[in-house]
Amino acid sequence: MASTTGAYSGSANGKEPNGGAAPARSAASSQQKTDYSRWRLLDERGRQTWHYLESDEQVKEWPQTVADRYHLGLPTNLPKLPEARTVLDSARNGLEYFSQLQLPPGNWACEYGGPLFLLPGLIVSWHVTGTPISSAVAIEIRNYLFARQHPEDGGWGLHIEGESSVFGTAMNYVVLRLLGVSEDHERMIKARAMLHKLGGALNAPHWGKFWLSVLGICEWDAVNPVPPELWLLPDWVPFAPWRWWIHMRQVFLPMSYVYSKHYSHPPTPLTLQLREEIYTQPYATINFASHRNSISPRDNYHPKTWVLNAINWALVNIWNPYLRTTGLVQKAEDWTFDLIQREDENTDFANLGPVNAPMNLLSCYLREGEDSYSVQRHRERMHDFLWVKSEGMLMNGTNGLQTWDTAFLIQAVVEAGMAEEPRWRPMLTKALEFLDDQQIRENCRDQDICYRQQRKGAWAFSTKDQGYTVSDCTAEALKSVILLQRIPGYPKLVSDQRLEDAIDTMLTMQNVSGGFASYEKIRGSEYMEYLNAAEVFGRIMVEYDYPECTTAVVTALSLFGEYLPDYRSEDIRNTKEAAVKYIREAQRSDGSWYGSWGICFTYAGMFALESLASVGETYQTSERVRRGCEFFLEKQMKDGGWGESYKSCETSVYTPHSQSQVVNTAWACIALMNAGFPNKAPIEKALRMIVKRQQRNGEWLQEAIEGVFNKSCMISYPNYKFIFPIKALGMFAKQFGDLEIV
Repeated sequence: MASTTGAYSGSANGKEPNGGAAPARSAASSQQKTDYSRWRLLDERGRQTWHYLESDEQVKEWPQTVADRYHLGLPTNLPKLPEARTVLDSARNGLEYFSQLQLPPGNWACEYGGPLFLLPGLIVSWHVTGTPISSAVAIEIRNYLFARQHPEDGGWGLHIEGESSVFGTAMNYVVLRLLGVSEDHERMIKARAMLHKLGGALNAPHWGKFWLSVLGICEWDAVNPVPPELWLLPDWVPFAPWRWWIHMRQVFLPMSYVYSKHYSHPPTPLTLQLREEIYTQPYATINFASHRNSISPRDNYHPKTWVLNAINWALVNIWNPYLRTTGLVQKAEDWTFDLIQREDENTDFANLGPVNAPMNLLSCYLREGEDSYSVQRHRERMHDFLWVKSEGMLMNGTNGLQTWDTAFLIQAVVEAGMAEEPRWRPMLTKALEFLDDQQIRENCRDQDICYRQQRKGAWAFSTKDQGYTVSDCTAEALKSVILLQRIPGYPKLVSDQRLEDAIDTMLTMQNVSGGFASYEKIRGSEYMEYLNAAEVFGRIMVEYDYPECTTAVVTALSLFGEYLPDYRSEDIRNTKEAAVKYIREAQRSDGSWYGSWGICFTYAGMFALESLASVGETYQTSERVRRGCEFFLEKQMKDGGWGESYKSCETSVYTPHSQSQVVNTAWACIALMNAGFPNKAPIEKALRMIVKRQQRNGEWLQEAIEGVFNKSCMISYPNYKFIFPIKALGMFAKQFGDLEIV
């Protein structure tokens, strides 16, 4: 990053028009801050990093863009647009605003925040590896954490809308102390009181105790074992690590390496003091081994099973002291580090995500030393996860969602009937160029050795560098390319052969059930959740079938079949038949589908009804589609909109939000229109609500959080508030006419 300077601050302004999820719950009590006019977002073929400019000369040479100002919460100075008199006027106004945020490579950017357990791993790994932290970065991370501190109890939760927990409070308290905040700061006193009320850091979940032990403020005896010897198990073993879900696999890989080393940072005056701050009794009096299974009820979303407790007991009391030989340990550590290196190589050190990336950095530091290329490259890449907004600096849930949002924007404009309008051709052509550039053109080297899914022809969620294909990301990008390239006047950048490569990879990802998972086929039994050691997440040990992923593949295959009907037609037909059968079976008795990646029943229902329509099942022809529509209509709110709470994800029961949400409302409208619901009145009422909330410059303001993973952690998709309303408004105009709304 560019050289940095500045002082400790609160949020840049009191408003939160742009970022992910609802406005911050509190503002920092201190008003020191960096100069937001000096922040710049650099996008290099989708790689997004924020830079703080030190000198006036740098500021002059690198002007701040509209997109920079928007993401920072600064005035964009974009003009008011003519008042929308019809639904298409509103769609065009929204697209006019959103088009100003497109970046030079053709993609869009946004925060992908929400989780509050990501920054601690980064800051602890930076601290123990001696990685310099610029003052501007430190300032804005402090700002963000203070902005997201609970205003009443002073703690932090698993995510920004969750209740305070030990994991969130202990770890973010430690981060603020490492970044220079005094223990006597009023906000820290309040946070410490909440932490002690919850029983102190001894009640942190497994991942929390891991990082506290690395920092040297917890003893490894409190950490349930993560032996690297697991990676030596033969592949036929039912619980061998290659069968785990990719995120669990790539987190526990470096975690097991570090655990085996029992590395703890040498004590410093600060860490010695922290030992006395985060517990409810003097550090020297704690029997850490007796607290391996201690956890706060607020953190214990998925309690450890008796099976896992028995295994942990055997590992601690039998395996480690009596059976774990030096030679076996060395072999296990060598193999796990080899797999860590393969992950780094296959992603150019971008890594799968922001949990395993700091752990990989630490592993490389321990194995190869501070001056090694791997450590230097990890340090550079860690900035890919950082995002600056009006509240400060947060850590994204991946290195972005560039491909995902770009694909959806293309589809929205095409399906709204606006792609042939000259005004949008340059924007859409740039977006197509981005997808062309981001298609993955080769498989991983030795993919079978490192247990990677075939990926040639696929697209990732974020960038080609990150390199992990996801079934629905490939499906949505494929659809976008076909939809745009078949419109006269757009260049054909992605060849038919490359589209066929994408199909080939997608077809390898179907499960026996007919459904599709996320990154890979299901490799292990759901019974492996008995071994779920994460505690704060559910359904994390193995892949699962997901309605959203399956429906995306069905619609992509349907569209591809229209475009190239002779390519693998029988395979595609069989795949679709099995997938549609799964979608039908996944529908609940009340007509809904449970969503695992967005909130929640509204999100999944939109995709399900779209996919069924692609195979000819509509309101007119299908009882299950009629039940799906009735489910939506039963949830419509008095103002015409829909609003669903994230609690639906946690409880698996539809839970209404306290107020309607623009994004939920757009999803519901799209679902009903795709289903061919014949009565336009409820849709019209909903769209009037969406238009009413649109600002005169074309934007929609941020409302509640939109996304989720692993049932319990919410995450932001702030570009959804543009993409899906534009799509819904345009679809209505195509189906029912350009409704006058003024």
